[in-house]
Amino acid sequence: MHTQPQASRDVDRNGCSDPKAPARPELRLTQETLEALMEETATRAATAAGHLLRVSLPKGVFRGCASCHDCVKVTARWQPKNSCLPVLDDAPVFHPTEEEFKDPMKFISKIRLRAENYGICRIVPPSSWRPPCLLEDTQTWTNSTFNTHIQQIDGLKNLYVKRKLSRIANNLEDKRPKHFSRSMDVESADESADLKPSNCIAVGSDFEPGPEHTLQSFKKYADDFKAQYFCKNDKVTDSDVNINGGRIYQGPLIARLEGEYWRIIENPTEEIEVLYGTNLESRTLGSGFPMKGSRETKVEHSEYVESDWNLHNVPKLSSSLLPFGCDSTSAILVPQLFIGMCFTSQCWRNEDHHLYSLCYMHLGEPKVWYSIPGRYCFKFVEAAKKLCPELSKYPSSIHELVCQLSPSMLKSEGIPVYRCVQNPQEFILIFPGAYHTEFDCGFNCSESVCFAPSDWLAHGLNMVEQYNDFCRKSLISYDRLLIGAAIEAVTAQWETVASRIDFSGNQLWKSVCGKDGHLTKSLKSRVQLERIRRAHICHPSQSRVLDEADTATKTECSICLCDLYLSAACCSCSPNRYTCIRHAKQLCSCTSWTDKIFLLRYEIAELDSLVEALEGNLRETHIWVKKKIRPVPDSCSVKNSLH
Repeated sequence: MHTQPQASRDVDRNGCSDPKAPARPELRLTQETLEALMEETATRAATAAGHLLRVSLPKGVFRGCASCHDCVKVTARWQPKNSCLPVLDDAPVFHPTEEEFKDPMKFISKIRLRAENYGICRIVPPSSWRPPCLLEDTQTWTNSTFNTHIQQIDGLKNLYVKRKLSRIANNLEDKRPKHFSRSMDVESADESADLKPSNCIAVGSDFEPGPEHTLQSFKKYADDFKAQYFCKNDKVTDSDVNINGGRIYQGPLIARLEGEYWRIIENPTEEIEVLYGTNLESRTLGSGFPMKGSRETKVEHSEYVESDWNLHNVPKLSSSLLPFGCDSTSAILVPQLFIGMCFTSQCWRNEDHHLYSLCYMHLGEPKVWYSIPGRYCFKFVEAAKKLCPELSKYPSSIHELVCQLSPSMLKSEGIPVYRCVQNPQEFILIFPGAYHTEFDCGFNCSESVCFAPSDWLAHGLNMVEQYNDFCRKSLISYDRLLIGAAIEAVTAQWETVASRIDFSGNQLWKSVCGKDGHLTKSLKSRVQLERIRRAHICHPSQSRVLDEADTATKTECSICLCDLYLSAACCSCSPNRYTCIRHAKQLCSCTSWTDKIFLLRYEIAELDSLVEALEGNLRETHIWVKKKIRPVPDSCSVKNSLH
């Protein structure tokens, strides 16, 4: 017969003590004891992370020595017989003519229907395109320093587990006893259940910080690493692997590097440590491109300062909508610099908000890219969850984490993967939603930036809804971008009618308007969504105008973190707290719904009017120009056209 435990017999089902139970000394857990136990658990978790992720591999790379902190000694050697070269189709390569190269957005629009099916493409500029690389300026090359990150290439498969264990240790370290709660205990228990290493996935963010370098010292480090790694008996055995930063590498070497990279990922035999300078803002280290006001920029660089292919200009081109959705100083408008060496990697990811991305290589050795078309975005997520079930317990992680999966493994799941090799002075274009990854063949410097032509708008709306569902903070205000672009388009339409001159800039807006235009359809979809939400929640008597002076315009929903440009909810009991109208019921604990106030920037009727203006209704166009933009030109022709 089962005997009930003493503890259970001493307390009845209502939680009351049994008066007949024998007296026992009361157990007290002091603050100091509990803190000591938590610190011990954190230590054990950290130890477990190291134990799981280090499967007794010999160390193949030694960094620094007694006399030099930035030298490298490599005892590991490449293993061509064990190559894991994936068999993939190549992404398309485009060679624009001088005329086509003058307008990047027009050229990208021209190749989109073909290239988007691959998720990525390579653009080789005409031979006349020879911009200076300011990173080679003596002052920058020898004196400007940047921070590196340490990448354990052999550990990429288990990096996901390492990060999760690290989070457990941090939680236990940071959450002291006074904050200890059952919810924390459950969270830790759930995460502890997933300590089994994954054999297929890697998280590529939050790498351990490495030493500081200049470009000169980093190139020496990178070249020394590669020369030693591809040596046998201290001699280079194949002329293809000689180090030459100015050379464009061709087939055989790329294939051998590629096969060796995936061998290290899939079947590591040594610990391979490399350094990477990643996501370096060009405002910090400088940029490879000449910029206005930069002391390195010379008079002869003026052509490239103004060039539309200069990455500092790309996000702000007239056909890119990105500036409408963020401030001029926003980091998303600033190119990011990447300093790589052999085997440094960017793991599988797609761009924030599924924006377009353009990457240019200034100098160095090639970069090998892999891509998955955007239409397979959700299938990739499902494959990642299947190959690594831990992801299923953390749905939002697919936006927060980046994963490294073998191209061969993805192909076996029915997902097409394409390959592309980027050489110096070439562009790589990444389309919305495309998952992509890359690794470097040696020392190189590249730069990338995001932008948003009109065909991105549909992707942008979908990502806003996904970000809200996962309570992820937006980097841009989609509604602000959409309304701002619509007003600019309406202005352009009116100017064309008023002056009877079809300016080139107005032609651009004309192409995205009309009933079938990207801008019109996107605004119409967004207005319909807002209409439905307001109809179910907002009452006219509780609504007032939201303007730029409202605090709500400078914050986000306290529940889902979404942008509050179009509408917001607040309550007098919580003057500094706002939510979107979807989460108005979770705003506060006030029982009276009439205490809620809804802030609306535009009435639905106004937004419908803006849609009609984009579709070509001149009367509605006149209303928006007159009331929202600036005084209307007094033109008889315009007045007559309204009747």
